[in-house]
Amino acid sequence: MAISVFDLFKIGVGPSSSHTVGPMRAAALFVQGLRERGELAQVRRIEVRLYGSLSATGIGHGSDNAVIMGLMGEWPDAIDPSQIGPRISALRETDTLLLDGRFEVGFVWARDMLLLDENLPYHPNAMTLTAEGAAGELHRDTYYSVGGGFVVDAAQAASGVLDADNTVLPYDFNSAVELLELCKQNDLRVSQLMLENEKVWRSEAEIRAGLLKLWHAMQACVENGLKYEGVLPGGLNVKRRAAKLHRSLQELNKPNVIGSTLSAMEWVNLYALAVNEENAAGGRMVTAPTNGAAGIIPAVLHYYMRFSDEVSEANVVDFFLGAAAVGILCKKNASISGAEVGCQGEVGSACAMAAAGLAEVLGATPGQLENAAEIGLEHNLGLTCDPVGGLVQVPCIERNAIAAVKAINAAQMALRGDGEHFISLDRVIRTMRDTGADMHDKYKETSRGGLAVSAIEC
Repeated sequence: MAISVFDLFKIGVGPSSSHTVGPMRAAALFVQGLRERGELAQVRRIEVRLYGSLSATGIGHGSDNAVIMGLMGEWPDAIDPSQIGPRISALRETDTLLLDGRFEVGFVWARDMLLLDENLPYHPNAMTLTAEGAAGELHRDTYYSVGGGFVVDAAQAASGVLDADNTVLPYDFNSAVELLELCKQNDLRVSQLMLENEKVWRSEAEIRAGLLKLWHAMQACVENGLKYEGVLPGGLNVKRRAAKLHRSLQELNKPNVIGSTLSAMEWVNLYALAVNEENAAGGRMVTAPTNGAAGIIPAVLHYYMRFSDEVSEANVVDFFLGAAAVGILCKKNASISGAEVGCQGEVGSACAMAAAGLAEVLGATPGQLENAAEIGLEHNLGLTCDPVGGLVQVPCIERNAIAAVKAINAAQMALRGDGEHFISLDRVIRTMRDTGADMHDKYKETSRGGLAVSAIEC
């Protein structure tokens, strides 16, 4: 399976990559199939069935609204987030769904949007869409949102072929050991090796432009997160803190990127809080590699770009490429889905990726980069996904800030060493996979255990 940096980093919408971006993509793909078969005009009813984690925390994550937007022909990277609320309200008032943005179809929310307390066998994030015509069922398909906005349909799940991209890469790797060996044999840095792989799909100019587009979207997300105050939606009455924190930090002196000062740590906290508050509000996001963990990588990259003496757009490109190499390993050999392995798969993977990206731009050897990623992931092992109220707010927002600081520390520790260390990144990723398999389902994005239950008891 060939995975691109642009598979791991995607422009989308909050608050969740697996529960919002994935379901919207799945519904848009369903509509695309109806369009290609010439069946859109025949549809008289659409039924949506959400299973497992999509059902348990679907409302808090906006899964139900996301599916409707996809059925209206919208895609996560293009939709205007501010239009979701008004369009959902209009549908509920009229009981009419504008399929593909063109065809009026009756849609009674209580009848046609079903949140079911059962799991399908392949993955906890499952949904079934059914289109009916005047004479009965036209088409039905089941989709699985497997983390980070990745979606597979029932046929792919049954075949075991989860990625249709069988592109042959010049430097294909399935483990950190293979990655390090390829770097050594070909005298390449990790970012250089990743760039050569990416050239299979795009020109170097397109790669650099695409990564800078992601960076600009991350910057815009931070800027938006610093603008707004007030209470986040969802009913928990969680207050946005980033704008107030930003005002207080502007009075402090500029910290050094290599130093470890309290003021520097607060800037990192600020960037992460800004992103994840914007995510919780359903704003424009960059999945990195998920939305629940989307604040970590931009926080670390903002920190480096703002407080380093000499920076350039080339550093941004190298950061993304170095981070993506680790993300690929996490996705291939474990999971980046909180519903599958808990938050260690989201925040843990993002922390490892951010540590690797920062190590790369600070001049790390491939061995030091692998060590940085290992430290970042190792100290997130066992992290549960237990969002209070099914919302991506508590503990998710602060957890991103903590992990961003942890990523910087991991990179600094690795750079003080020579790349040699006791536990390999491969072993830590396998441990994440095995720990996720042992973890009780109530700790995997169902809001039925952990902090989600403790908050109710309090």
